[in-house]
Amino acid sequence: MIRKAFLLGAGLGTRLRPLTDRLPKPLVPLFHRPMVEWAAQACALAGIEEFAVNTHHLPAAWTDPLRGLGEGPWTESDLRGGNGLPAQSGLWQDRPIHLFHEPELLETGGGIRNIAEWIAGDPVLVHNGDIFSTLPLAPLIAAHETSGNLATLALRSSGTAKHIAHHDGKVIDIREMLGRAPGTHVFSGIYVFSPGLLDFIGEGKVSVIPAFLELTRIGALGAVVLDDGEWFDLGDPESYLAAHRDLDLAEKVHRDALIAPDASILRSTIGPRAEIGAGAVVTDSVVWPGAVVAPGERIDGAIRM
Repeated sequence: MIRKAFLLGAGLGTRLRPLTDRLPKPLVPLFHRPMVEWAAQACALAGIEEFAVNTHHLPAAWTDPLRGLGEGPWTESDLRGGNGLPAQSGLWQDRPIHLFHEPELLETGGGIRNIAEWIAGDPVLVHNGDIFSTLPLAPLIAAHETSGNLATLALRSSGTAKHIAHHDGKVIDIREMLGRAPGTHVFSGIYVFSPGLLDFIGEGKVSVIPAFLELTRIGALGAVVLDDGEWFDLGDPESYLAAHRDLDLAEKVHRDALIAPDASILRSTIGPRAEIGAGAVVTDSVVWPGAVVAPGERIDGAIRM
């Protein structure tokens, strides 16, 4: 069984600005919880018992007791990244979680090589920290374990970025870079790899895509289509607002929000400790935990941080 998951948390989130001027993208709240916590929950449901996260932008936010992920006390662990820095270790729902900081952003391949000590010869589930998904991950894990592939991608049939071509459980081309076939499916940002993938990843700041292409050439990159469940790429403010409109994940108005009796809340999500003043009107908006809408203020289609 696969027991480890790597949550990708180091991206800059430039398309989601100005939200990511305040928090790393995976810590932006979705229905009162950091986006990455939804990813961790999906992994836990598939049997994951231990997590690694790479950090870069605003790293201190990850251990903030109100906005971060996991519970303290956070301590330096014995694990060290390829950059020589020790990981910070804590717990998330009684599962160990290790934060590997990248002073220089290492990209998707370099981030994996940076946690090689933590991988320690085990297979790993990778989940992008800034997507929301209810994809059933157990079939992905089972397919990888029985296939002999060095990595197995979770794909979706619908979506706009159809870059992956596959046949009979194998990826046969990516963005037509091998000239074999046009893309037919969307890569979900979720995959499983065996430690042998490290042999195909270069040193330093590198993408994982060249490694995936080489695995495709030798027939060692698998694919599983997971069309059940929801999948949202929360890459920009419009998609972020749409997710709060279209998903039903929790009560939209948190019980710990402070809302004046004569305030009006219409189709909006209000976080814990948020304050909505007297006579305020909030419509089709998201109000972050601890944010304030002043008395008499009106916001519509907005994100209040």
